[in-house]
Amino acid sequence: MIRKKIKSAISSISRNNYKTLNLIKLSSSSLLFNLDVFKKINPTFSLIPVLKANAYGHGLEQAAKILNHAKCSFLAVDGYFEAAKILDISKHKILVLGYIRNENVKLLNIKKCSFVIQDIDSLVAFGKLNKYVNVHIEVNTGMNRLGLQPNELDEYLETMKKYPKLRLEGVMSHLADADNEVDNTYTNEQIILFDELVEKIFKMGFSPKFIHIAQTAGSTKAVSKFANAARIGIGLYGISPLKDVDSHYKDLTELRPVLSFDSTVIKLLKLSKGDKVSYNGIFQADKSMTIAVLPLGYYEGIPRELSNKGFVMFKNKPLPIVGRVCMNHTMIDVTDEAIRVGDRVNVISDNDSNPNSISQLTKDGNIFSYSLMTGFSESTRRIIID
Repeated sequence: MIRKKIKSAISSISRNNYKTLNLIKLSSSSLLFNLDVFKKINPTFSLIPVLKANAYGHGLEQAAKILNHAKCSFLAVDGYFEAAKILDISKHKILVLGYIRNENVKLLNIKKCSFVIQDIDSLVAFGKLNKYVNVHIEVNTGMNRLGLQPNELDEYLETMKKYPKLRLEGVMSHLADADNEVDNTYTNEQIILFDELVEKIFKMGFSPKFIHIAQTAGSTKAVSKFANAARIGIGLYGISPLKDVDSHYKDLTELRPVLSFDSTVIKLLKLSKGDKVSYNGIFQADKSMTIAVLPLGYYEGIPRELSNKGFVMFKNKPLPIVGRVCMNHTMIDVTDEAIRVGDRVNVISDNDSNPNSISQLTKDGNIFSYSLMTGFSESTRRIIID
């Protein structure tokens, strides 16, 4: 056992010393600052940072480590496989939002995790454990994805009463249209229905501690009579889902992007006039020029839509992407730059004003910010800075 631990420690040191060509850096100060932004918006609320989808592409384990320095009610994940990755990393309890197969219920860590239990069959499976389990009910108020239909709530609660070791810790729903920049009608309708269902839950003798319907966008505009918590997803990572015409846009302008993504020049090529670059020759040199090859492409999360359109930054100067973005390679025009093999370039910037920042890349709507971030490959090393 001791020998195995020593071997594992040596292996870890070796991995950390290996100089990778691509590197994602996460700013701990920015992530914690963003959490404080939401505390100011809802000072009496419990905040539930959402770390599903590899912490929106940022790195599940790294985000959990950073959040050990924050006061949170839970860290939320989608599947239990995500919870299992951070059980020994996080000091916080974990809220598992997603569906769990009934045959897996006996395998779960029910001391550190709470569970959104989606239906009566699953509720019974948890109840039969005859152990204390913290349950969150999701009610469907208009998202029409997961959650109990309003007419299913009574039977669900009556079933829950049969298993006294099941504790109703929370009630939740999900807003479908909170980022609508001009009309909050649907959001308000969802909130009205949610409050009615929460009131029914109280009348049936339950006292849930955490009541949450809002996500990042909803946290700025959703006003519920009962809500006392909010799940913060994309905003935690410094990206606002609100458009600048939204009356609540200014509420989130302080957010700071957490992630920056660097790569390394691995090859320089001299082109003559007429030479083509990458698949289908969509770029053709109109003069003698120099291009650099970067060892990352759409597998690593660089959208193919940036072919012939995107930029990377080198010494605060934007350098255009030329030709098609490949699976593992991207070419950039470095004709007028004193750049060498081994030099670092910034592919995704944490400066909102740069053309390769997430906010700028997604501004025209051709690239979806959520899919851009969650597309960053898990195989790319991530480190925590400041």
